[in-house]
This record gives sequence, C-alpha cells and structure tokens, in this order.
Amino acid sequence: MNALLIEDEPLAAQALAALLTRLRPATRILASLGSVEEAVEWLQEQPAPDVLFCDVHLSDGNSFDIFRQVAVQAPVIFTTAYDAYAIQAFQVNSVDYLLKPLQAAAVEKALQKYETRHPATLPAVVENVQRLVHTTPRTRFLVKSGQALQAVPVEHVAYFLAEEGVVFLVTHPGKRFIIADTLDQLEGQLNNQNFFRINRQVILSIEAVQEIRPYFKGRLVLQVAPPVAGEALVVSAGRATAFKQWLDY
Repeated sequence: MNALLIEDEPLAAQALAALLTRLRPATRILASLGSVEEAVEWLQEQPAPDVLFCDVHLSDGNSFDIFRQVAVQAPVIFTTAYDAYAIQAFQVNSVDYLLKPLQAAAVEKALQKYETRHPATLPAVVENVQRLVHTTPRTRFLVKSGQALQAVPVEHVAYFLAEEGVVFLVTHPGKRFIIADTLDQLEGQLNNQNFFRINRQVILSIEAVQEIRPYFKGRLVLQVAPPVAGEALVVSAGRATAFKQWLDY
C-alpha cells in the first residue's frame, strides 16, 4: 500500500506513519506534507497514491482547498481533531473520518474499510508480477558520439536531464549525450536504489550527490558533480521526504 500523509504536525505524522507500518508492514509512505501548497504540487507531479491520509487544518489553510485545486482520485481517510467537517469529507472520495487522538483500532477499521472497497484485481496483480519477473534494470545506453556509436555503462551516468523536450545523459566526467528515452520511460528502466527522480527535469544518480541544503517552502537544493550549468538543482517539496529516505537506504 502506497500512502501519502498530509499532516502539518510532525509528531502526529511520525506517529501515524509508525502506526500504519505496524498495522500493515508492507506500507510505503510516499511523502509527509504539511501544507495545501505542498500537497497540490505533489499531487500534480506524482502518480496517485493508493490511499491518502489527510488532516483538515493545515499550516496554510483548509485541506479541502487541495481538492478544489487538483483532481484527487485516491481514496481519502481524514484524521482530524474536529468533527464539524465530516459531511464535507464524504463529498471528496472519503473512506473514513477519524478523530484525534488516533486509536489503533479505529485506524485498523478504516484500513479494512479501504481494503474492502478498493481490492486489488486479479489482472492488476498478474500485470505487476509479470512486470517484476520480466523487467531488469538497464545496464548500458547506446549513444551517438560524432559519427560513431558508443555504449555508456549505467554506472558512468551522473544524471539524466530534460531540457526543452530533449533528454540528455550526463556522465560523471561531464559529457552530454542525447538519448531517445523520456524521463518517464527511464524511471521504469533504472535501479531505484541508485537513481531517483528529484523533479520533472532530472533523474539523479546517488553517486552524483555532493551536498544537500534546505531551500524555500520545504524544497531541497543540491550540489552535484558535474554541476548543472545555469540553474540550481532543486528537489520539489513533494519529493523531499522520499529523497532523504532514498539517500539513507
């Protein structure tokens, strides 16, 4: 189960994440976001989670503002200290409405309700198994160098960079090669322990990361080698938590 947490209290978010992984050990926390702005950005940039756990009162407004700005397809479990929004909650694909402080029994009941309403279908399971069996990480890329072709081993790649509709493979020494793959295609071809898509423009090798600094509105700014000319390399707020988990794996 891929879960997205929208909660502006860090301790509450940590407690919920711990409870979810205890009740459903296979749960993957995609991100923990504390504001309407962060949530909208994340939902616009990333594939939909399996389920969304959402507080009502966030640091910059009401969580229902999220649903007014972006079409949320995922089922929602609200977690809040206020009971006044229950009717409004069930107008936005809500599975359950839990009052804080959260109790394990109530969360378990909500998870069971979610699983009953949104079971995995057999075709989807078969498709996922086939994908895992038949897909192996890419080991090299055939690129054009002048009039010749050469194979670049994947461990020589620092990052993939999309600029004006063109995708470049950039090696650790700083050489750039145009490749035909899109970043979306590359995400499914690369070993996700070694590569991470930090935003819409860049898939980054872990070996290229030199320094990480906090940036505006929950984002991170990176120093990488080789540097990206003319711009800071920024991890979007919606990807920042997952990025730090990836580095610490």
